[in-house]
Amino acid sequence: MRVLLTLVLLALPGLATAVTCEDTSYEANRYTVCTVDVATEDLRLFLRDDQGAILGQFRDVESTLSDGKALTFAMNAGMYHSDRSPVGHYVENGVEEMRLLTGASNGNFGLLPNGVFCINDARADVIETLAFARTSPSCNHATQSGPMLVIDGALHPRFLVDSTSRFRRNGVGTSTDGQTAYFVISRNAVSFHEFGRYFRDVLQTPNALYFDGKISRLYAPQINRNDPGFLLGPIVGVVQ
Repeated sequence: MRVLLTLVLLALPGLATAVTCEDTSYEANRYTVCTVDVATEDLRLFLRDDQGAILGQFRDVESTLSDGKALTFAMNAGMYHSDRSPVGHYVENGVEEMRLLTGASNGNFGLLPNGVFCINDARADVIETLAFARTSPSCNHATQSGPMLVIDGALHPRFLVDSTSRFRRNGVGTSTDGQTAYFVISRNAVSFHEFGRYFRDVLQTPNALYFDGKISRLYAPQINRNDPGFLLGPIVGVVQ
């Protein structure tokens, strides 16, 4: 079942709409979900410019694109240290910057099980970290974050129905066939349990991964979103 309250989508001048973004609601909470067809769209991660400096803002990502290309969707994509380097596993254009972390640690990242968002030419998958370590999939782009929101169709076992920890949150879920990636950001403060249920029950993604909370931001020009805020670490986006 999908309960969606959809805005009219505005196409970018001179460009076909690469990503479908819509405002939705579920169980009295409000979300924005951006749907990406992985097989046809150029979905990738961004962290540094050509000189190695961390980008940090959506406009900085766009400035790195060659002439004639545009950023049509972007979102923060994983946790980072004070110097904005990735906390966990990070791969960009096939080059690993940070190794996979499999042990327990502090904060939401260490609320095991956590996971990895893996992007390839024809599919994208959210994979639980220990499963990722066992199978060692090849990823053109990968970012590790945590906790997992949905694991093989079940909510993370440590999520509480009556939790009082509520923040604006964002994350990603992938379809079973890896052809569709759903990027979601809440428009009001939600608990982990509520956020996970949106992926499990509305989007019906077998696996979903939390990206972050307080710093959650979205760039979606189709619906006039370009959220201001803190400098970011890893960013996921679609280039057209």
